[in-house]
Amino acid sequence: MVTMARSIWGGAISFGLVNVPVKLSTAVRRKDVRFHQLHGPDGARINQKRVCSADGEEVAYEDIVKGYEISKGRYVVIEPEELDALDPETTHTIDIEDFVELDQIDPLFFDASYYVLPDKRGEKAYRLLLEAMRDAGKVGIAKVVMRSKQYLVAVRPVGEALVMTTMNFADEVVPQDELEGLPGPSSGKVSDRELAMASQLIDSLSTEFEPDRYQDTYRERVLELIEKKAQGQVIVAPEQPKAATPVVDLMAALEASLAAAKGDARAKGNGDGADDKKAENEAGGAKAGRKAS
Repeated sequence: MVTMARSIWGGAISFGLVNVPVKLSTAVRRKDVRFHQLHGPDGARINQKRVCSADGEEVAYEDIVKGYEISKGRYVVIEPEELDALDPETTHTIDIEDFVELDQIDPLFFDASYYVLPDKRGEKAYRLLLEAMRDAGKVGIAKVVMRSKQYLVAVRPVGEALVMTTMNFADEVVPQDELEGLPGPSSGKVSDRELAMASQLIDSLSTEFEPDRYQDTYRERVLELIEKKAQGQVIVAPEQPKAATPVVDLMAALEASLAAAKGDARAKGNGDGADDKKAENEAGGAKAGRKAS
């Protein structure tokens, strides 16, 4: 039986002077396999205790305060009422400030997604906003307060629903000039032949995105292991295969990848003989050119 997603927030979308009553529902169900910590000899659950690092004594919850470390071992203690005074005003509105093109937003900025569903009173206005955004090809950039925290969000039409995705602020995204070891444009210059082969490989692997094709095979194997052990089966860990030796010759690696891609295409029945022959001729020509050079 499928469990219906519950509403986690209620309010309205605001754009201009228009308010659309809405509620939020989570758009993603995490399916991580979660383990508990147990005491090996008796299988009992492990309890976590809050212990003072100075005297080793357990600390009662009411004796715990919040502190921000300003230097090694030095903290500024902040009282709960001081933080409460800084809480953003809870307006219960998703305030759209701008409309932008979706391709202007790098996926680095996206975080968690929620479905935005209409209240019965706002179905017509909701439909109007959905269709107008779809026709314009635009994404609404908004701010919203949830659980006493202000979020930057993107609101966009997905199918027949609006989806709100929380976003990272600009100063939360690590700039590339802070990365160590990132090669520059002049590092490891590639040849025209290598670029042509790489483009051909990308072409051979290009397809329509079908989410159902991709499965979390690790999670499936973990759940299978748990089920077998729960039934009393003795599990023998298989020997791990040796890691393949990395290929140093870039052209050889590209040719091998193209050959493997062609084999996959034949197995799936997606390729025809003419395309395979053309790919073989191109790969052979590149190989001959490489030997001649």
